[in-house]
Amino acid sequence: MQLFYNEALCSTTKQITFDKVESKHIVRVLRKKEDDILKITNGKGYLFDVKISIANDKKCTADIIAITKKIKPWNYDLHIAIAPTKNNDRIEWFLEKATEIGIDEITPLICSNSERRVVKIARFEKIIQSAMKQSLKFTLPKINSPKSFNEFINQNLEGTICIAHCKEQEKKLLKSIVKPSEKVTILIGPEGDFSSEEIKKALSKKFTPISLGKSRLRTETAALVAVNSICFINE
Repeated sequence: MQLFYNEALCSTTKQITFDKVESKHIVRVLRKKEDDILKITNGKGYLFDVKISIANDKKCTADIIAITKKIKPWNYDLHIAIAPTKNNDRIEWFLEKATEIGIDEITPLICSNSERRVVKIARFEKIIQSAMKQSLKFTLPKINSPKSFNEFINQNLEGTICIAHCKEQEKKLLKSIVKPSEKVTILIGPEGDFSSEEIKKALSKKFTPISLGKSRLRTETAALVAVNSICFINE
C-alpha cells in the first residue's frame, strides 16, 4: 500500500488537492488516473480513502470516499528526550527507526556536554513523516522544539521517568521498573554523557537512573535500545 500524509484532513473534509510535488509523483511516477484510489493518513489515527477526480500533474484533486479510525498498534506512551548528535545522520537514523518501531514523542535535549545545540525541526519532521508512511503507521510521533536539560526536568512529567547514564552509580534495568501500558519518559544523554550535576538534579526530581545493558552505547543506539525495550515489555 502506498500511503500519503496530509495533516489537514479531518472528518468533515470532502476533497483534497495535492501540492505540485505530490501531484507530479502521483500522476507521472505512480501513473495514477481518474477514479484510482489513494490512501492518506492525517497522522492522528485516521485513514482516508480518496478517489482521484482530476489527474493533473500540477494540481491533482481527489474526493474522500471513506474514513477509517485506526487503533494505535502499541499500547504504551513513550517519550524520548535525546541529546542531538554531532553528526545529523545519526540522530536522523534514530528518528526513522524509532518511528518504525513505535514512539509517541521526541524532544531534542540540550545538555552541558551536548555536541550540537541547534537542530532543524522541519528536517526532523520530514524524516518522521516519511518513516510513518513507509512503515504504514497512522499516528505521527510529536517532535518538540529543543529544550535545555533544566527546562525539561522541571516540567510536570507524568508516568515513569528515567535517566540513562554511564556513571558508576547504582542503576536499575529498564525492564525492572517499567510496567506494560504506561507512560514512560527516558532521558538519553550526549556522547560525553550527562554531567554529574545534571544527574544529581534529575534524581532530585525523582527520575530513576537506569542501565540499558553492559555495553557502552552511542547516543542514537542507546535511544533505540530504549525504544525497543519498551516495545518488548509491552508485547
